Amino acid sequence: MEPAIKYRLLHVDKHTGARLGELITPHGTFPTPMFMPVGTQATVKTIAPNELEAMGATIILANTYHLWLRPGEDLVQAAGGLHQFMNWHKGILTDSGGFQVFSLAHMRNITEEGVHFRNHLNGAKMFLSPEKAIGIENALGPDIMMSFDECPPFFESYEYVAKSVARTSRWAERGLKAHQNPARQGLFGIVQGAGFRDLREQSARDLVSLDFPGYSIGGLSVGESKEEMNHVLDFTVPLLPDTKPRYLMGVGSPDALIDGVIRGIDMFDCVLPTRIARKGTAMTSHGRLVVKNAQYARDFTPLDPDCDCYTCKNFTRAYLRHLIKADEALGERLMSYHNLYFLLHLMQQVRDAIASDSLLDFRRDYFEQYGYNKPNARNF
Repeated sequence: MEPAIKYRLLHVDKHTGARLGELITPHGTFPTPMFMPVGTQATVKTIAPNELEAMGATIILANTYHLWLRPGEDLVQAAGGLHQFMNWHKGILTDSGGFQVFSLAHMRNITEEGVHFRNHLNGAKMFLSPEKAIGIENALGPDIMMSFDECPPFFESYEYVAKSVARTSRWAERGLKAHQNPARQGLFGIVQGAGFRDLREQSARDLVSLDFPGYSIGGLSVGESKEEMNHVLDFTVPLLPDTKPRYLMGVGSPDALIDGVIRGIDMFDCVLPTRIARKGTAMTSHGRLVVKNAQYARDFTPLDPDCDCYTCKNFTRAYLRHLIKADEALGERLMSYHNLYFLLHLMQQVRDAIASDSLLDFRRDYFEQYGYNKPNARNF
């Protein structure tokens, strides 16, 4: 049986491990490396599907935990699955709900069978196991599904992380056996292990032996430094098959995207661009810009003069500042549009740089222009 998700390698930057490729899914073939906007509740906040498509989005995320709570996977399945329900006909990826159970839910009790917890909306008792999580994802109908895993804190003890990794490997095998639709939905394994090299190696060995169609690296961008994250990627990515896609979960700052690509990552996602946009922060070609600041009150220039997105072609910093200060929904929408467009355009630039074997030069110039090389540079 042909796997639902396949990866085609097109070119490797000769100076780095960066890969130019294609991700082949039931809803299209998409270029990698890619950034995937997050649509937690089956919507990318404030942005319509046609706008996402126009700005170049190819795969978007939905959240299994939140959609399980409301409206429920049965309703989504009755609507024809997520693609029909949310009118998005390119790729969709769902996480397993594991991260939310461990970060949002209350009174957790982790057992070998699964996790007992109280949900964050009404305190109701709930239980999620690998089999249950995979069943929900099968019903939701995305192209790519995530295994149910535990995401331990990066600075948790070695003893705890070792037990967690072993359990996550057992859960991954159980989830793979429970998967009901491998011909139409690809299930990825998630490599855990915090910052411990031997545990990351063990996790990768366990998951690669199960022959998933793709592999995710979890448990990063959870409070550790960028240097620590890159160090983990340096020894983890080479453990994953060259023939399968590699996905770094929850990463979305420009520097982390570029550095992740250099280390061989193909897929990224993060709520960062829309989350900071709603508070008035923009990613621009010259760095971080907080449009609420008083200096922009009479600034009638575009948010980013080097950007050709709808927001930058039609509105000024002064107007955007007014909208955000007045709590107008249009302000959140226009800022979110810009930030998503900015990251999707960045990934196109990264793909072009890989194709010309110039990614290190691109990184040098980009970091200089963005301001990452300045002393005490502010990051996201």
